[in-house]
Amino acid sequence: MATVDGSSIKKLIVACDAGMGSSVMLASSLKKQLAKNGVSVDHSAVAEIPKDADLVFTQAGLADRARHTVPNVPVVPFQLFLGDPAVAKIVKAIQNGETFEV
Repeated sequence: MATVDGSSIKKLIVACDAGMGSSVMLASSLKKQLAKNGVSVDHSAVAEIPKDADLVFTQAGLADRARHTVPNVPVVPFQLFLGDPAVAKIVKAIQNGETFEV
């Protein structure tokens, strides 16, 4: 596990496998939640995650592929596209400039 400083997150990627549905909704929601913190939120296919990302959210089943794509970027797996506790915890840490474990 790695400790991440929430205030250091400036580029967050929501990565999915193919479809542009639920993950785009999550990216849009995160963009609104983190706008005041100066965090850019983008959507990407797992195989095309930008190397300059600070943090990646992806479905639990895609987490290993995401880690392979960007081995030096923290990857946060989640189960639910909306209302997932793992996502909510990290959004709060970023908003408050707190550290969190990945």
